[in-house]
Order: sequence, then C-alpha cells, then structure tokens
Amino acid sequence: MPGRLLVVGGDAAGMSAAMQVRRRQPDREIVVLERGRWTSYSACGIPYLVGGLVDDVGDLVARSPETFRRDHDVDVRLGHEVRGIDLDAREVEAWDDEGGRTVRVGFDELHLATGARPLRPPLPGIDHPMVHGVQTLDDAVAVEARVAGARRVTVVGGGYIGLEMAEAFVRRGREVTLVEAAGQLMPTLDADVAAPLVPALEGLGVDVRLGTPLEAVEDGAVVAGGERIPTDLVVLGLGVRPNAELAADAGVEVGVRGAIRVDRRQRTSAEGVWAAGDCCESHHLVARAPVHVALGTVANKQGRTAGINIAGGYATFPGVLGTAVTKVCDVEIGRTGLSLAECRRYGFEAVEATVEGETRAGYLPERKPITVKALAEVGTGRLLGAQIVGTEGTAKRIDVLATAIQAGLTAAEVVDLDLGYAPPFGPVWDPVHLVARQLLRALVEGPERATGTLDRP
Repeated sequence: MPGRLLVVGGDAAGMSAAMQVRRRQPDREIVVLERGRWTSYSACGIPYLVGGLVDDVGDLVARSPETFRRDHDVDVRLGHEVRGIDLDAREVEAWDDEGGRTVRVGFDELHLATGARPLRPPLPGIDHPMVHGVQTLDDAVAVEARVAGARRVTVVGGGYIGLEMAEAFVRRGREVTLVEAAGQLMPTLDADVAAPLVPALEGLGVDVRLGTPLEAVEDGAVVAGGERIPTDLVVLGLGVRPNAELAADAGVEVGVRGAIRVDRRQRTSAEGVWAAGDCCESHHLVARAPVHVALGTVANKQGRTAGINIAGGYATFPGVLGTAVTKVCDVEIGRTGLSLAECRRYGFEAVEATVEGETRAGYLPERKPITVKALAEVGTGRLLGAQIVGTEGTAKRIDVLATAIQAGLTAAEVVDLDLGYAPPFGPVWDPVHLVARQLLRALVEGPERATGTLDRP
C-alpha cells in the first residue's frame, strides 16, 4: 500500500490533489494540514461576500472539512500551521493552534499547496490592526468584523482585487478612497483599455487617486502621495507573494518571484515532493518562460495534475496564458496572453490592432460598445495576446481569443473562425473577427504600426 500523503494547504490546489488521490487509491492515508478554519473555498467570492451579494461565509465553501473527513476519509486538521519541513526525516513541524503546541507529522510523499499572501510593503504602520489583506476566508471574516464599525475605507492598489473590493465597500455604504501608485488602474492592461475604469468607479462615488503611492499608515489615517487621508479600514490590493519560504528553507528549488519550481507533472526538485497553486511557478504558453500566476483556475488544474501523478497515473499541466476577467460597476474587462510591453520583454516583434465594435447587431437598441485590442507576431501572424473592455456581453469574448492563442492560431485563421451569430448576440462580423482583420492589415503594413489604433474595416 502507498505510504502517507501529507498535504499542506486545504484550499483548491491541495484538496483537488487529495481528491484525485482518493479516487485512485481508496485505501491510502491522506492527511491535510490547514492553518485556517475552512477547506475548498472560493477566495474569488470574497468581494461579493463583503459587498453583501453573498449572505454567509459558508456559501463560499465547496466542501467543508467535515465532508472530507466523513465522506472521503481525508484526515483534515484545521488550525495547523506548518513552520518547517525536514526532508531527510520525512516530517514537518507544525503549530497546533487549538492544542497550543508544536507537533511533528511524518509523510512518505508531500504535496505543497501553501498558496500566496497579500503584498505588504515595508512602510511605517503597515502592521496596524486596521490593515487587512483579502486572500483567505479568515481574512474575509476579519474584514467583515472591522467594516461594521468603519465609515471610511481606503483600498490600496488598483488591480483586480482592489477594484472589486472598492465596489464592494460602496455597496455597503462606505466612503471609499482608492490609491494607486501607477498612472492608471489595472497596470496589467494597456492604458487605453483601462481608461473607462476610472469614470466607472467615480460614478459609484469612489475617490480614485492615481499616481498616489501609499507611504505610511497612522491611527485613523493613511499617508499617500504626501497627503493624509482619514480612514477606519485599509485593504491591500497590491498583488500577492507566493508562500514558498518553507520549501526554499528545506532546500526545494524556487524560481520566479521566489515561487516553487515545478515540472509539467507538478514535481519539485525534491524526491516525493509536489507543489501546485499560488505557491509555485507556471509555464507561460506564449512567452515559453516560467511565470507566477495566482489564479483559482490554475490552482485547481495544477492540483488535479499533481493528484493524478501522486496516485501513480500520468498527467501534465501544459501552462497558462494569464487569462482573467472581472467586472467593475457595469464595465467588463478581460485579458489573455501578452501585452505589447511583455512581447518586447520576451523578445517578440509584434503588431497591435484596436477596434471599436458592438455587442449586438447595430439596429438593436440594446447594443453596447466594446473595445478589443490584440497582438500578432511579425512573420508568423500568430496571435500573442488580447484585451477587451466594454459592458454586458463583453468579457467572455476573451475566451475565444484565449482559445485561439493556446491553439496557435494566426490572425488569418481567427478571421475565418465559424463563430455563432444572431442579432441579440453580436454583429455579423464579431469584434473578434474585426480585430483579427485589422491585425492582418497591420502585418502587411509593418510592425511600425504596432503602437497605433487602426480603423475599423
């Protein structure tokens, strides 16, 4: 019989692996150490919980610890924070919060799914009690407890989580200030694509301050951009850092941004040690380079891959495009693949095209504007990346472009895609078709058009 599998981390990457092992090896001993109070939950749902669209924190839990114990014979131990890994002794050292003591747990194979943590810049007052991240359900509960007595909220960072949390607090009737060090929101997008987000947030009543870096946190205020902003609660949306120090300290190889290095089967550099999710690297399918992408979709897929392999099967995780969507007010945004700046960083020569289209046939009154930007490689015409912004009916179109990029399609092949058509869903020439046609024109006219916005054909 295979020996004990020890999983560190009870969310997507950890429990998806554990369940794959259980299905294939019904009698294997599986122990999960989770430092929090929940398993298999949707961290992406936290803004909707805070905003009141989700009634209870339990609604975000897909499978409870009790379900894993009772129905799947998985020994889930909550409140166990792993603080050290001894690969020679094949055991970990963990702090048992309930027991108030250090325990040692042995393993034959180890799966690391330790996730990531919100970035906390080394600034004065950053550890003040009113400063919170929103990475776990424990974070969500802490924010909920604080927001009840807060009138003014400051969100730091204008990325996905920052924008979603700003809207959530407005829904709760709070005065919200969002500070972003860059000159635009959503720095992973191009500035012109991200531009509609500022008026959308301001229309909700959010005080958006660009070019305003956080400098310090004080009692009852933050200092940002040289100005003191009164606040009762600070939420960090500056991105995340992989929780990979445990692995690195044990001698496991790490790579980009300190994330655990894994191969296509989610194996680490240490024998019998696997990793998946926000704590480890991914392979970028376009750049063909290691990247760190903290997304729930990636964590679930990597965890599944690891579990199949741990149980003696064979599976590979091919990589990522960084495809992501979100919605702020009625503005939907999506991105996939590389931006123009990223193309240059990875050595691609690319052309870029932008089109202004509509989400429905032009004669329907409910049609909405949509902007699609895409890039193609000079010489091959292969799609390298895309970004979309608009209102209802916009964001999920990014999936067509993500599929095209992953399949290695050229702009010419995207023009000929047999996409569904009916007036309520789009024009005869969908915006996806239109941007591909413009890319073809740019490829003919040369890469000097890469930074321009091309006219609609």
